Amino acid sequence: MNARYLISGEDLLATLKLAVPLVIAELGWMLMGIVDTMFVGRLPNSADAIGASGLGNAIYINIVLLLGGVLLALDTIISQAFGAGLLEECREAMVHGLYLGAALTPVITAATFAIMEMLPRCGLTPSVMDQLVPFMGTLTWGTLPLLLYFGLRRYLQGMNVVGPISFVLISANVVNAFFNWVLIYGNLGAPAMGIKGSAWATNIARFYMFGVLAVIAWGHDRKLELLRGRLRINFRLVTRIFRIGVPVAVQIGLEIAVFAGAAGLIATIDATQLAAHEIAMLCAATTFMVPLGVSAAAAVRVGQAVGRRDLTGVRYAGWSALLLGVGFMSLSAIAFITAGKWIAAAFTSDIQVANITVKLLFLAGVFQLADGTQIVSSGALRGLGETKIPMYSTMGGYWLVGLPLGYLLCFNQGLGAVGMWISFVLSLVLVAITLLTFWCRKSQSLPLIQTESRVDIQ
Repeated sequence: MNARYLISGEDLLATLKLAVPLVIAELGWMLMGIVDTMFVGRLPNSADAIGASGLGNAIYINIVLLLGGVLLALDTIISQAFGAGLLEECREAMVHGLYLGAALTPVITAATFAIMEMLPRCGLTPSVMDQLVPFMGTLTWGTLPLLLYFGLRRYLQGMNVVGPISFVLISANVVNAFFNWVLIYGNLGAPAMGIKGSAWATNIARFYMFGVLAVIAWGHDRKLELLRGRLRINFRLVTRIFRIGVPVAVQIGLEIAVFAGAAGLIATIDATQLAAHEIAMLCAATTFMVPLGVSAAAAVRVGQAVGRRDLTGVRYAGWSALLLGVGFMSLSAIAFITAGKWIAAAFTSDIQVANITVKLLFLAGVFQLADGTQIVSSGALRGLGETKIPMYSTMGGYWLVGLPLGYLLCFNQGLGAVGMWISFVLSLVLVAITLLTFWCRKSQSLPLIQTESRVDIQ
């Protein structure tokens, strides 16, 4: 390997120190959904309750990520400004992130209610629909604190303040679980609200998350003496946020849609295939949280190195994150490939479902390295301010290759869910190779241009 890419222990430790709290935060998001499912699963007609809460959460979060994904641009802007020592610009970007969060709240709420109006025409079971609509309507009350939390998180992690982020997610799970217990079943004198109580518990947890991070950000602001920072709207900054953030939001939307489409196609085969697919997807999504957190750390560390105009630091930050992300996914690949039978047995006693799940977990193991590579590379490129390449790669890999090939293998070749997952492997490898290639090229030749008193890589 070229000497310029050799990574010191110091680089690995710096990335690890930033990544671990962010990984814990991502796992915290997953745990919150699992806890909700466990509580609503004890209600009468638990199948309807689980189906309504699971589907409602999925639809709502996908709308939030699609429209609110533009706020991921703050990773680039704040980390680059922090690396350049432009602390007031860090705060200005955070304030504008909060402005955008407030502005996006009614848009997301309107989109959620529009989807709710369409759901009765989708052929869902009436008993599920009866609970799904009020559940989703209740969730919209937590949109504003969720987006404000999201903006404050980007601000703090862009300046290496990551410990509070993991603390907030861990403690928010406790808050969520407590209010699930109180509001779903009517404990401590509260009314028994059923599945709607779970939505209110989630909202309370989101207000808690925003409140704690707001206090921490305020204290950090006072320490840095930034309270006199600019509060007026800077339309050039807003334009920059959208220029960087819109491709990220589109990329997220494309990924969500392709995997939802794949699940929909598999659902037309039979319940056995779908159950195996859902089990394997849950396992793959859980391990994916680790490189996702590492990806956020890559975006921050690369962005900070850009701000310092440290080209060597840019490369080392990206490559150390890739080493950590791919290293972990190598271990999860071994687990999926060698322990598939035990993993499947933990989820189901149905032999047919288990047999298909083992095959899907083997394929999940095969694409773990590619999945880790593509998400960390995407984060490193975001640190450079490059978000269009991941968007186009996702469009080409998943939509032009993955889903059409999956359809052919699934139905024309009669491979079912296994055929769809073979297409996952091939499309993820294609996306990973593309993003890694662009990262290599960008990190080898980085013309730094001073723009608007900020440091950008074009």
